[in-house]
Amino acid sequence: MQETPFCLRVGHVLPYSMSDSNTTDFTNSSNFILLGIPGLETAHIWISIPFCTMYAIAILGNFTILFVVKMEQSLHAPMYYFLCMLAITDLVLSTSILPKMLSIFWEIDFSACLIQMFFIHCFLVMESGILVTMALDRYVAICHPLRHSTTLANPVVAKIGLAMVLRGIMLILPYPLLARQWPYCKSNIIPDIHCTHIAVVKLACADTHIINYYSLFVLFCVRGLDMFFIAVSYTQILRAVFSLPTQDARLKTFGTCSSHLCSILAFYIPGLFSFLTYRFGYNVALHFHVLIGNVSLLVPPMLNPIIYGVMTKQIQDRLLWLFSHKDI
Repeated sequence: MQETPFCLRVGHVLPYSMSDSNTTDFTNSSNFILLGIPGLETAHIWISIPFCTMYAIAILGNFTILFVVKMEQSLHAPMYYFLCMLAITDLVLSTSILPKMLSIFWEIDFSACLIQMFFIHCFLVMESGILVTMALDRYVAICHPLRHSTTLANPVVAKIGLAMVLRGIMLILPYPLLARQWPYCKSNIIPDIHCTHIAVVKLACADTHIINYYSLFVLFCVRGLDMFFIAVSYTQILRAVFSLPTQDARLKTFGTCSSHLCSILAFYIPGLFSFLTYRFGYNVALHFHVLIGNVSLLVPPMLNPIIYGVMTKQIQDRLLWLFSHKDI
């Protein structure tokens, strides 16, 4: 008896075997099997330790940022409101990945797979957008300081935040909606630790050209345009900084951008490396692809609170006060 691949349709995995060309027996199921890290199965328990540590740091650090900004009146400003949005985005992003990832070698319900896929990609889009808004904040603060409080008043900040949320939802919602309509007859095994859009697309037995083109459109709209707007903002910032009369003034002014620049690098560089590895690293081992892809998702939520905690004096002072209960 020859075993053939699994089949799925609208969330049902249908494993089948054929004794001859005219006889087919179907058994209903509704799970995808996440394979973990192919080739490193024996090391899964050890690999889970740094991932768990990264998650713990991300949770503790981002909640600390939210608490400090809430408690410290001097931090009630657009820059820190955007930082809180970034912290919330990082919390949801890491939580949508890590708890299930740490169980490695599990099955995931089809609907749960689509929900996880939506949350991962949606909050990646939101995080990219929030980094753009933080670049806008730095641009207004440095290039038009007298208009900063009116240009980025609280209602404007709230509208910008809502726009970033809606952008993420609207751009990513077609992913699970289309994926739910496809038939799947290749396999129900995903060689990864979590459900990603491209992994689900590869399992579909339908014409996926439309969603592939749409994915490129989303990539251009998010990574391409966001990086372009950030580059434009910092071009204007650098022009304003270099027009200052003294070296100390230039360093002090540009120093207010250091935390944001580090967050940009932490978000875009691992993601770009993962993308290039996937697109052009044909001879790279599969487990390396999986590890790089997951690290690129987990590094920013872990690093962002550390970056802002180390490089922002107001946050440092409040944290010292919390631990020492003394005035700074």
